[in-house]
Amino acid sequence: MLDAAALRVMRPEDETRDVEQARGEGAHRARLEGHHELAARKPFLTEPPRSAAESEHFGMCGRVVPRLHFVAGGSEKAPLGIEDRGPHRHLAPRPRPLRFRQSPRHPPAQRAERAKETERAERSSGALLSLFPPVFLLSSHAGGFSTSAMAHRPLIGLTLDREEAGGYSRWPWYALRVNYAEAVAEAGGVPVALPLLEETAEALIGRLDGLIITGGAFDIDPALYGEGETHPAVSLKTARTRAERALLAQALARDLPVLGICGGEQLLAVALGGTLIQHIPDAIPEALPHEGHEPGHEVRLIPGTLLARIAGVETMRVNSSHHQAVRTPGRAVINAVAPDGVIEGIEDPQRRFCLGVQWHPEFFTDPSDRRIFEAFIAACHDG
Repeated sequence: MLDAAALRVMRPEDETRDVEQARGEGAHRARLEGHHELAARKPFLTEPPRSAAESEHFGMCGRVVPRLHFVAGGSEKAPLGIEDRGPHRHLAPRPRPLRFRQSPRHPPAQRAERAKETERAERSSGALLSLFPPVFLLSSHAGGFSTSAMAHRPLIGLTLDREEAGGYSRWPWYALRVNYAEAVAEAGGVPVALPLLEETAEALIGRLDGLIITGGAFDIDPALYGEGETHPAVSLKTARTRAERALLAQALARDLPVLGICGGEQLLAVALGGTLIQHIPDAIPEALPHEGHEPGHEVRLIPGTLLARIAGVETMRVNSSHHQAVRTPGRAVINAVAPDGVIEGIEDPQRRFCLGVQWHPEFFTDPSDRRIFEAFIAACHDG
C-alpha cells in the first residue's frame, strides 16, 4: 500500500475537502495500487500493453505513449515508488529509474537514415532554387517583366512523334528526344509526354499548365491552309497532325501557354489562320541553308515583340532544321526573320503566352534559348 509520503500529496489538516475531491483522490490511489500490482506481476514489460487498463500511460497525466515500451529493472520484490519528473510521475523501481526501449518499428539506425534523407532533400531544394532563381513573369500592366518565386512546378505537355512498325518495335511506337524533356525540367517544369489520341485532347489539356508542340520529320497537310496541290517533298503524318490540332485547339480555347517548336510553330501559324511555304528552295531560290542542327544563321528579332523582350538581344544564332516555313502569319505577328527573309518566329500578342519558333531552342544553341523555356514556364505559373 503506497502511503501519502510516497504520493507526495500535500494534505494540510486544516484544509477543507469536499466529497468529490475525496472521491477523486481515492480513485487515484486505487489506480496506483493497480499499477503496483501489475508491475509486481510483470516487472519486465517488453510488449505494448494489451488490455484497456494496461493501455493507460503510467502516471498522473493519463496519456498513452504507444511507441515507447516500459522496461522495469530489478526483481519482483524490489520496492516500488514514484519517480517525479515534472508533470509526469512514473512508477519505477526505486533503485533504478524508469527506462524506455525504442519500438522496433523506429530503430535508431532507421531514424538516423531518415534524418539524412531529409537533410539531402533540403539541400537539393536549395540547389534547385539556386539553379533556377525567380524567373520573369510578363506584366501586361507595366509592359515589361516582374519577378516572382515559383510556388510549384507546372505540368507541361510535350507532344510525341509517332512511328510505324519497324526499328524500335514490331508495332507502331511513340518517340521524343530526351532534350525536350530535359529543357522543360531545367527551366522548372514537369514534362509529361502526350500520346496522339484525338479523343483525349480535352481531358489532357484540362490537366496541364502548358503545352509544347514539338517538331518532327514531317509536314502539315497543305489542304489545312487552303492549297490543293502538294509538293513532292512534303511528307505527312496525318494521325499526328490531327491529334496535335485537337490539343492545340483546346489549349488556345483555354488560353493555356503554348510554345510551338519547328513543325509546332508551323502548326500554330496554320491554327491562327496563316499559310506555309511548302518547300523553301523552290519558293526562295536565294535562301540560306535551313536544314541542319548546328548554328546555321542568325535571326533578327523584331523590337517590341514578346520574343525580343524574353531574349533581351537584337539577334540570335539559331539551328534551323526545316524545308518549310511560315508564308503568312494570319492573326499572329512575326517576331523573328532570317537574313534571306524567311520567317523564323511568330506570336499571338492577344494571348497570355503563345509563341512559335522555327528553330530548336531545346538544344540551347544560343544563350537566349534557355530564356525562352524559362519565360514559358513562368507564364505557366502565372495562370
